[in-house]
Amino acid sequence: MKFFVDTADLKEIQEMNALGILDGVTTNPSLMAKIGVQGRENVLNHYKTICEMVDGDISAEVISTDFEGMIREGEELAALHENIVVKVPMIKEGIKAIKYFTDKGIKTNCTLVFSVGQAILAAKAGATYLSPFLGRLDDVSTDGLSLIADICTVYDNYMFETEVLAASVRHPMHIIECAKIGADVVTCPASAIDKLFNHPLTDIGLQQFLADYKKVEG
Repeated sequence: MKFFVDTADLKEIQEMNALGILDGVTTNPSLMAKIGVQGRENVLNHYKTICEMVDGDISAEVISTDFEGMIREGEELAALHENIVVKVPMIKEGIKAIKYFTDKGIKTNCTLVFSVGQAILAAKAGATYLSPFLGRLDDVSTDGLSLIADICTVYDNYMFETEVLAASVRHPMHIIECAKIGADVVTCPASAIDKLFNHPLTDIGLQQFLADYKKVEG
């Protein structure tokens, strides 16, 4: 399973990349604004900086909701770097745009997906990635993991090439469960990945090892 970090923070990206486990980055205007990146030119330059840091796919989101606007923005984003994946919303105009980008050889990430039906449409249009929002479904008392499992089953049934990118991942158990049901990718905050390192028995074992070493050394 691929690990993407969901952030625009360059320090977080650098720290995750240094671990040797990072496969890509997802970000959006909200995450850009959170760290104070404002203005179209600054946003584009920030995307380029991320692409230069990470050897993997970098999702960059369009703002427009009409076909012509999405095409204009998407082509501008794709021209920044070969690793850019154009992030497009799951709407009719978005599906049209995904088909257009697919035919042009531009990678896409269909975002804001909440149903199997939407997942089928995105795959048929040729989306590179599909982003079902796991955590947001959980927030409204709907089983997000079951949706991801169902999408994986449908994609396997028809050998769709679109990769299932589990988004809105909130904690390490989300990551583990997504791996168990066959999601191709998870994107999450760096904090969720960091928590995968933690286990009390590891801490106890290491403390005992170091204590025994001190005894041996006198």
